[in-house]
Amino acid sequence: MNRTTVSLIAGVAALAAVTGFASMSEPQAAEEGTAKAAAQLPVERTSLLCPAPSTSDLAETAYTSFTPVTKGTGTSGKAELVAAGAQSADEDEKQDSEQDDKKDGKKEKPVLTPKEPGKPVTGKASGAESPALVGTAEGRFAPGWAVQQTTEVEAGTGRGLLGTSCSAPDTDFWFPGASTAKERTDYAHLTNPDDSAAVADIELYGKDGVLKSTVGEGIKIPPHSSESVLLSTLIDEPETNLTVHVTVRSGRVAAAVQALDDTLGGDWLNASAAPAGSLVLPGIPKDATSVRLVAFAPGEADADLKVRLASPTGTITPAGHETLHVKAGMTAAVDLGDVTRGEAGSLVLSPTGKSTPVVAALRVVRGKGDNQETAFIPATAPVGARATAADNRAKGSTLSLVAPGRGTKVKVTASAGSDGGTAASKTYTVKAGTTQNVDLPVPAGLKGTYALTVEPLSGGPVHASRMLEAAEGGVPMFTVQTLPDDRGTVRVPEAEQDLSVLQRK
Repeated sequence: MNRTTVSLIAGVAALAAVTGFASMSEPQAAEEGTAKAAAQLPVERTSLLCPAPSTSDLAETAYTSFTPVTKGTGTSGKAELVAAGAQSADEDEKQDSEQDDKKDGKKEKPVLTPKEPGKPVTGKASGAESPALVGTAEGRFAPGWAVQQTTEVEAGTGRGLLGTSCSAPDTDFWFPGASTAKERTDYAHLTNPDDSAAVADIELYGKDGVLKSTVGEGIKIPPHSSESVLLSTLIDEPETNLTVHVTVRSGRVAAAVQALDDTLGGDWLNASAAPAGSLVLPGIPKDATSVRLVAFAPGEADADLKVRLASPTGTITPAGHETLHVKAGMTAAVDLGDVTRGEAGSLVLSPTGKSTPVVAALRVVRGKGDNQETAFIPATAPVGARATAADNRAKGSTLSLVAPGRGTKVKVTASAGSDGGTAASKTYTVKAGTTQNVDLPVPAGLKGTYALTVEPLSGGPVHASRMLEAAEGGVPMFTVQTLPDDRGTVRVPEAEQDLSVLQRK
């Protein structure tokens, strides 16, 4: 045996000792005639980022954190939300900062720190100087961790209720529904959770295609920091309906668009679900006075879409808006008016023929005259195993469930209250092709806010959203958050030791 062979065996032995050297167990499975299923295990770490809530001095922001109880997580772990910039990539800087804090008698405190899964915890911020937040949850707090940021602005551009589910970092985002029209002030917020700088590009697409700009290229987001970019500074001429594409060259970010209107209020526009041939946009308010659909085809082929409304009694086609043609690389928009006509509804888009991937979002307006308010509903993925909406109040929360294909049975659980109350659950059946605004379970003896957890039990896929509303001075303030799967578990393939790799053939 030569020295190379001895070194190889020694190296492999060391690797086995350190990592529990493993391989997929396909050979044994083949012999037995069955394949071992991958295990669904709870995630051990989750990152969430919340954008800076407002530039208004009148802004009042509430943060609500919630982790559903998940089996198999153990008893250890922690979670916290801290101001972006409060962390540092360099350990020396951390030590210097800690020393400075001690000298000044100050130390940066988390905005909120959850105490236990199954019970919400809340925090508050006021004014225009509230920073973006970087959050991390580990151990038993990680699976399904949800944080809601809800801001109320009484007056000025974008006045209303602005809500967003703080999101995980990624590298690619689509935002159909943005605008640089003269009455709109839209910002793209990019937040970097990591120890190294991220570099991102922002591309804008209007009705005639890509809008040329070099200003949106190579935007640097420092470690543990957030940058906001005013979209109107990226192009020369106003554009009423835009699709914003954020791509990350290096690192990763969380991205969201804050859309503020001079007269129609404002809200956060979260990213659309990944481009797909069929999309669901759940939970149009039954009293919506105006609904605008904005869609974009990011590939090289045009898309022809069927436009259908899933109502409480079945799927119908909006009169005069049976189909929508979306040219490749161009943003298409259509005003659907008061499409729900006093009933709960969700929009379902599907190909008329060949399937072409698209992204889409709805701009929804409630109220009339000077008392109008806006929210956005992006296309969203199905609930999957479980989804959560934090920050629900005793009044003003509406949960919409839509089954675009087969009927489904769904369990909805209201958590304990942040300041008191015991959890409660209800089970609902949603018929195929319908949208249901369900009668929510409410924690007994509720004090404070509570979380809603949605879990499909049987049947086809279900899509969901939660509307939160608060009337102020005659303005029907509201915000809508979609509820995709919380990605609280991950599939881990069955593995075992396999020393046959050491055998020469």
